[in-house]
Amino acid sequence: MDIRPAATLVLTRDTAEGPEVLLLQRSWNAAFLPGYFVFPGGAVDEHEPGGRAHALGPDDAEISQIMSLDEGGADYMLAAVRECFEEAGILLAVDRRGRLIDADHPVHGDRQALFEGRLSLADLCRRHNLILPLDRLAYLSHWVTPPGPPRRFDTRFFVARAPEGQIASHDGVETIDHLWIRPTEALAQHREGHRLLGLPTLRTLRLLSDFDSTEALLRYAHAHPPEAHPNQPWPARKQGRPVLLEPGAPAYDEAVKLDPEGEGSTRAEILPGEPVAIAAGVLRLTAPNPGLMTGPGTNTYVLGHDRFTVLDPGPDDPTHVARILELTGGVIDQVLVTHTHRDHSPAAATLKARTGCRLFGWPAPPGSAQDTRFRPDDQPGHGDLIATEAGILKVLHTPGHASNHLCYLLLEQGLLFSGDHVMQGSTVVINPPDGDMKAYLDSLYDLLAEPLRTLAPAHGFLMAQPESVIDFLISHRLSREHKIARALAALSPAPLEAVTAQAYDDVPAAIHGLAARSALAHLLKLQADGRAREVDGLWQHLAPAGRP
Repeated sequence: MDIRPAATLVLTRDTAEGPEVLLLQRSWNAAFLPGYFVFPGGAVDEHEPGGRAHALGPDDAEISQIMSLDEGGADYMLAAVRECFEEAGILLAVDRRGRLIDADHPVHGDRQALFEGRLSLADLCRRHNLILPLDRLAYLSHWVTPPGPPRRFDTRFFVARAPEGQIASHDGVETIDHLWIRPTEALAQHREGHRLLGLPTLRTLRLLSDFDSTEALLRYAHAHPPEAHPNQPWPARKQGRPVLLEPGAPAYDEAVKLDPEGEGSTRAEILPGEPVAIAAGVLRLTAPNPGLMTGPGTNTYVLGHDRFTVLDPGPDDPTHVARILELTGGVIDQVLVTHTHRDHSPAAATLKARTGCRLFGWPAPPGSAQDTRFRPDDQPGHGDLIATEAGILKVLHTPGHASNHLCYLLLEQGLLFSGDHVMQGSTVVINPPDGDMKAYLDSLYDLLAEPLRTLAPAHGFLMAQPESVIDFLISHRLSREHKIARALAALSPAPLEAVTAQAYDDVPAAIHGLAARSALAHLLKLQADGRAREVDGLWQHLAPAGRP
């Protein structure tokens, strides 16, 4: 699939309560992010370079250098200006006397012609004798759509102060609503499930919320161009042969981290029983239990040099236990578990019997999937610190997938052992009553406040850019919640099965039984939020206070 170059313009305006940003709601018929609130933006047009003759400020070479491009940086800026005018009706342009245009300027009469492609941005500037002040834009961030969506974009985000005197208006075709809103308010509404926001929008709003004025934001953006992340194919090995990993491939982030020089020394596959050094003093050893729910197998992490800490020892498999003892020489001081599902903790009892180590974790809650043999010597609390030879681990209580789920953050390296709270390549199962969707989302939000650099999940490879990974998980869940809430509003009162059938019409009916467990988790969250209730087996829609 081709990845199209695209640009987005974040418009801000100052108020007594702080800066506001302009958001547009995409049409519900859109192929990409239907119903989501986004900043004005779109694909870079082939006619974009023609606008350079009408631009004021740095030239293409200077802009491209800032954006780590060989050329064409100015075209991204021009696309951002054009798309903002098409979608939001605001044109960042000045007349020949250097005055920003206002709402009465005749150029607004040609908005539709630009939208329909009958005029280019250069044509517009020639017709109305306008100049495009690119020096008023600041480069803010860079985002490449991960694999999966029907369309992928390589998007550059810019920020500019909204010109006074122009009035925003959505186009009525691609965008169906618009609003000015403070970033913190938009983030809060997203968290409450009232406004759909995508990953790059969330990340941008979070950045904007740190500033109390547009001037401070622009100064920051000019002084701190975004960090460039690798986005080219990376060499690795699979089944003994060299391969090139595309960005977004499961092993890509791990290959970049462990082989920064691109020598092709890392494996693009996870082999049970084969240790991999993933960080200083940290080995990953995968148990021989691959499957639908476990992926390539459960990852056990071994921390230390002479005396060892074992994290998530996995199933009580003799071969796996023997391999752990071989790697540690049997010198294990402590075993930590993220939770007590049967693919994570059963080997702990065996290791304790063989080595006398102490067990850390929380007891198993009720449920047939739980390892009721796990008996911890220590039950660490949220925020507690545990010393290992690889560094200090911070304990983070992260309920949702399981009520007793703990993550462990290796502070010095920013490495989060995320257990099943954040997994690679599959959606975490939230199965009531022990699974709790509200607790799961709250725990994900809590992780965003931690100094994370890399995720080490219980299943799969290392994952980079933790904030983006977590934002994706939150957005994915809230998008489904929004669909469930809409289905419930249309059907109320209705049984769980009817809500599931409508809200999961995009998945095969054969797995609606499994989907119903997830739908129930969402409905229970809506109930906790005061937006739904269940009476005699029927679910009813409740409108939040102040909303229809």
